[in-house]
Amino acid sequence: MLRPATFSDIPLIRELAHRIWWAYYPGIITDEQIAYMLDLVYNERALGQQMTEEGQQFWLAEANGMAIGYLSVSRQEEGVYFLHKFYLDTAFRGKGLGTLAFHALQDQYPDLQELRLTVNRQNFNSVNFYFKVGFVIEKCMDTPIGRGFIMDDFQMLWRRPKK
Repeated sequence: MLRPATFSDIPLIRELAHRIWWAYYPGIITDEQIAYMLDLVYNERALGQQMTEEGQQFWLAEANGMAIGYLSVSRQEEGVYFLHKFYLDTAFRGKGLGTLAFHALQDQYPDLQELRLTVNRQNFNSVNFYFKVGFVIEKCMDTPIGRGFIMDDFQMLWRRPKK
């Protein structure tokens, strides 16, 4: 289900990002903000920096030998991680693959105790998915990202259940 992404996968991650974002985000954020964020976060240089300098481990979600999405995670401290990206192609949503990918991600980090992420407050489908897999809202955040755009997000937290 998940395989580690490498530098050679950057063009594939970019292609997936453009397809997924343009299919999903209109109506949640403006077309101008979509274009700006894709250019800012998903250009080849930025993705390379995220993989190296920022310490993000990228994963490709696959089904039937085909890439259907991507995730990225970074370690903040022992047992504490941040989920930067969790995107599945819209054609594969609602089929349980997000839950499978989330469980597969947990398996990749045996020391994982806490996982945080940010998600747009208007992105109801994703917020509900995160609730379903055990996240709670930790706080609201309004983060300026340039050119007058603001990310109005929830920061959400998942904690590994006690055994």
